Amino acid sequence: MNQKKTTVLFLCTHNSCRSQMAEGLLRSIYPDHYESYSAGTEKTRVHPVAIQVMKEISIDISNHSSKTVDQFKDKSFDLVITVCDTARETCPFFPGKKVIHQSFPDPSQIQGTDEERLNAFRKTRDKIQTWITHTFQNAETIHIQSIEDR
Repeated sequence: MNQKKTTVLFLCTHNSCRSQMAEGLLRSIYPDHYESYSAGTEKTRVHPVAIQVMKEISIDISNHSSKTVDQFKDKSFDLVITVCDTARETCPFFPGKKVIHQSFPDPSQIQGTDEERLNAFRKTRDKIQTWITHTFQNAETIHIQSIEDR
């Protein structure tokens, strides 16, 4: 029997790194159970280093584009997840929807050598991957309420 997928929107300020990686990871890890999207409170671009570190784990987000939450005003989501503190503070109101917050460090703010910056993106990617794998692992029995309660 075909079950309706749970729709998830990942929100971040610029929709360039963390929310893009989260969208790609959820789509890759649990494609049969979740339909994932990402947006920002401001539109920028998908960060090239985010694309690079996702390719390292065989997830291609190079076709993603930065979007604002306004582009989804007519789409209904089961779950909205803010992945940065600024987005949490400026998150628009989603009536009747579960909104949870799970902050991850912003790798684009790291100053240093190319290798140090690359490692910051990898570290954030890995933290998001671990959180998504743990939080969404029981897709058949998971309920939005149980996610919110974690």
